[in-house]
Amino acid sequence: MSIEKVAHLAGVSKATVSRVLNQHPGVRPDTRSKVLAAISACDYQPNLLARQLRTAQSNMLLVLISDITNPFCSRVVQGIEAEAETQGYHILLCNSASQLRRETAYLALLAGKVVDGVITMDAAACLQGLKDLIGDAPWVQCAEYDPSINASSVTIDNRQAAFETVRYLAGKGRKQIALVNCDMRYLYSHQRESGYREALKALNMTWDRVAYAENISCEAGSAALHALLAQPSPPDAIFTVSDVLAVGVIHAALEAGLRVPEDLAVVGFDGIPFTSSLNPPLTTIAQPMNQMGARSVQLLLNRIRQPHAAIVHEVLPWQRLERASS
Repeated sequence: MSIEKVAHLAGVSKATVSRVLNQHPGVRPDTRSKVLAAISACDYQPNLLARQLRTAQSNMLLVLISDITNPFCSRVVQGIEAEAETQGYHILLCNSASQLRRETAYLALLAGKVVDGVITMDAAACLQGLKDLIGDAPWVQCAEYDPSINASSVTIDNRQAAFETVRYLAGKGRKQIALVNCDMRYLYSHQRESGYREALKALNMTWDRVAYAENISCEAGSAALHALLAQPSPPDAIFTVSDVLAVGVIHAALEAGLRVPEDLAVVGFDGIPFTSSLNPPLTTIAQPMNQMGARSVQLLLNRIRQPHAAIVHEVLPWQRLERASS
């Protein structure tokens, strides 16, 4: 049903129907009631593109993430979507795999006003490549960020979380603590490795090992542990930069006949809910994933509604969930 037919049924002009749809105050109550009744009778759905052209807003947010299969990303996106809907917005999700070609196509939607702003969860090393594409459009960097970019960010203190994790394991009597890291394009990989090394130095622990997983997967975590166990003087504790990697480490440890935590303590990172159901349940550094997503939306909408609002770099709290794996 078109706006013309709604106007005919209500006995008003198309302009009056438009004013009702856009909640214009200059419409008499009886006229507004007639138009709303006609809309209800026709089951009329307003043309969103036409409304967008009139208001210069689409009520759509673009979310660029590097890997939707990563449970951390999925949980953050849940927070983004829930908060966006609460605020009357919808999201357009781009699983970019950190490929600039894909991101360029999606970011063209900013210039076309199809989306009002963008949230990125891409690797920090890729963000400079997006800078010119995004320009002055509203932008929030979630989890990963480049401090030289003039855009708000939401993250945690990855370095401090890693530092405290090593201290925790050392306090449990572990003397040979290894790190399983991953893709060094990501800022969190650098920050967590930095915290790991700083803690070893502060504790005067000279034994150190870092294994680099090929990707965030259980198989890659298992492969990383096999590589560590093949070296002289194997570790008695493993700290991984991802819960998914930690699951693979535990699986490989049990296959190798090691007891967790008696022979090998394991600590993950992220706080993915299923890790509490593992055998043994996984000790992990829990990020406030849903809150990170929700806060990113709040900061982005503040920028959309107030283009000159101050840039905010927000650091949310993390917590250690201590379970049987350590």
